[in-house]
Amino acid sequence: MPTSSFRAGLVQMSCSLDPAENMRRSAARVRAAAGRGAQIVCTQELFRSQYFCREEDQRWFDLAEPIPGPSTEVMAGLARELGVVIVASLFERRAPGLYHNTAVVLDADGSVAGLYRKMHIPHDPLFYEKYYFTPGDTGFRNFDTAVGRIGVLVCWDQWYPEAARLSALQGAQILFYPTAIGWHPAEKAQYGWAQHDAWRTMQRAHAIANGVYVAAVNRVGFEGPPERGLEFWGASFVADPFGQVLAEAAHDREEILVVECDPARIEEVRRNWPFLRDRRIDAYAPLSSRFLD
Repeated sequence: MPTSSFRAGLVQMSCSLDPAENMRRSAARVRAAAGRGAQIVCTQELFRSQYFCREEDQRWFDLAEPIPGPSTEVMAGLARELGVVIVASLFERRAPGLYHNTAVVLDADGSVAGLYRKMHIPHDPLFYEKYYFTPGDTGFRNFDTAVGRIGVLVCWDQWYPEAARLSALQGAQILFYPTAIGWHPAEKAQYGWAQHDAWRTMQRAHAIANGVYVAAVNRVGFEGPPERGLEFWGASFVADPFGQVLAEAAHDREEILVVECDPARIEEVRRNWPFLRDRRIDAYAPLSSRFLD
């Protein structure tokens, strides 16, 4: 597995109602990130479309596609042409009536290194994901790529320390989180900044607790009607293994981040903060219970 530094690219963009347009714009931004030296590029969650889970409507199932399929074909060709690894978040049609929120990892030669199906599925106002997505059955996985070993989780997985821990324990140097998270307009004034701060803090905590890089890739822009839409808060960022934010995008515009990640930093931090050494694995069996009454 490569141990040299690598450059991670994060594509934060707004989305239209036209999947073909979103694909073209995403591909152009992957190309731009590679042009700035990125060796592994991650899209935001469900980058081919607007965030359709704001409502429950059967017509949105038409957006789903098989893997491999049209989108992986485009992204695999781009990975092969540019010599970069791509993490692409897609609406997967696995079988009739069986759909997943899936991240596919395409290696630098265009081959499929593997896929991760989102494990934690939310169901809240304007985030009606249980209507569309079957919970993942891949478990928490790592993928060996041309630039290093990576873990991939998706959005709502961000709030679960167990997911980050199980990914990190398999040797991941960086955890990628394709994301679609934003503010309800009616709540933003009162709760908005606290919500964003909690999201940012949680992922910095994953970086610190596990001694790994963490990259969160969010979308930006307002989607939906004014009274029932979402304002996606952007703010994609990369944190180092001590939780320091190395780069962060704006809340209100499209951006491409390219950040150098040095695996030697993982070794340095873990020697001084040896959380993995001091874990009491003999005492954690109750974690497999839903609740301890």
